[in-house]
Amino acid sequence: MGKKTPLYDCHLDAGGKIVDFGGWDMPIHYGSQIQEHNAVREAAGMFDVSHMTIVDVRGPDAKAYLQKLLANDVDKLKETGKALYTGMLNNDGGVIDDLIVYRMDGWFRTVVNCATREKDLEWMTAHTKGFDISLTERPEMAMIAVQGPEALGMVQKVRPEAANLIDSLKVFQGLPQQGWFYARTGYTGEDGLEIMIPKEDAADFWQQLSEAGVQPCGLGARDTLRLEAGMNLYGNDMDESVSPLIAGMGWTVAWEPAGRDFIGRAALEAEKAAGIAMKQVGLVLETRGVMRSHQKVVVEGAGEGEVTSGTFSPTLQYSIAIARVPAATGDTAQVDLRGKLTDVRVIKLPFVRNGQKQF
Repeated sequence: MGKKTPLYDCHLDAGGKIVDFGGWDMPIHYGSQIQEHNAVREAAGMFDVSHMTIVDVRGPDAKAYLQKLLANDVDKLKETGKALYTGMLNNDGGVIDDLIVYRMDGWFRTVVNCATREKDLEWMTAHTKGFDISLTERPEMAMIAVQGPEALGMVQKVRPEAANLIDSLKVFQGLPQQGWFYARTGYTGEDGLEIMIPKEDAADFWQQLSEAGVQPCGLGARDTLRLEAGMNLYGNDMDESVSPLIAGMGWTVAWEPAGRDFIGRAALEAEKAAGIAMKQVGLVLETRGVMRSHQKVVVEGAGEGEVTSGTFSPTLQYSIAIARVPAATGDTAQVDLRGKLTDVRVIKLPFVRNGQKQF
C-alpha cells in the first residue's frame, strides 16, 4: 500500500482506478481518460496534486541561497507572489528536479515533484551550509489543480470570497488568503489554478467543485494534457544525466548576471562552448501507430535519438511524442515502431496550447 492523499476516499467514491505513482496511491482515471482530457480542453477539470512537496524557504539569506541552488534567477521576481519555473541541477549540469518557486513577502515557496522528494530535500538541506535560512516542508497542505478555460470562473463560483484575489492574479503568480494559496499555474497548457489548502478542507472543496460541474481527472489525462502542451515529465524527458540545454529547458537557465555562480553553471558553460550535441523536439505521426518512450529515432545523415514521451493525442487524434534527437535534425525523421522505421514530422513544441493546435 502506498501513501494516501487527503482526497483518497473521494477518489474511491468517484470510481477512481487507483495505481501506484511515486509511492502514492493515485487515480489513473475515473472511467474515461479521454473524457477527462477533453473536459480540461473544453471546460474545466480538477486533479489531486497533493502528492507534490511544498517547501518554504525563509531567513535573511533566502534569496542568496536560491540564487546558488537554482539555474533560473529568482531576482527576476519583482512582485509578491510572482513565480518562475527552474531546474535544480547537480554539479555536472544534470537536472535533479524541475520546480516552481514563488516570491513571497521576505520568503520563498517552492513546489517539487513527489517522486524526487527525498533526494530533493537531501540536496536542498546539504546546500544550506553558509546560509542563514530554514527549510520547512508543508505536509499539512493539500493541493488541487483546477484547469481549463472555465477553471477560474468555477473556482470563483465555489469560493466567492476569493473571487477578487483570483481576478487579480497574473499568469504564474500565487497569493495567500485566509490559509489558502491560489496560484495561476498548471501543467496542462490551459489557464487555471493550483490551490494549496489545509488538508482538512480538501475533501469538502473537491466535492463542491464536483457539484459545480468540474470533472475529476486522473494521472492519465494529466499526462496526455502535459504532453500536448510540450511540458517535460521528470524521469522521462530529463533526469540527472540530462542537462537543461538538451531537455528543452535552456530558456530556464539565467546566464546573467555573469557573476552568479549557480550549481552546475561551469558544466553548462563547458557544454555550451563545445556545442550542444542533442536537442528536444516534437514528433508527429499522422498515420497509424502510437509512439512510446524509449523508441529509437533515426535521422538520416545525423544519427539516432530517442522518444522520451509518446502518446495518442486526444485533441489532435493522432500520435505525438517528445524526443531527444541529434542537433542537426531537420523537419523529418523516422521512429522504430516494432521494428519498422516509420516517417514522422519534426516540429517545435508545443503541440497544443489553450485548446489550439500550434504547428
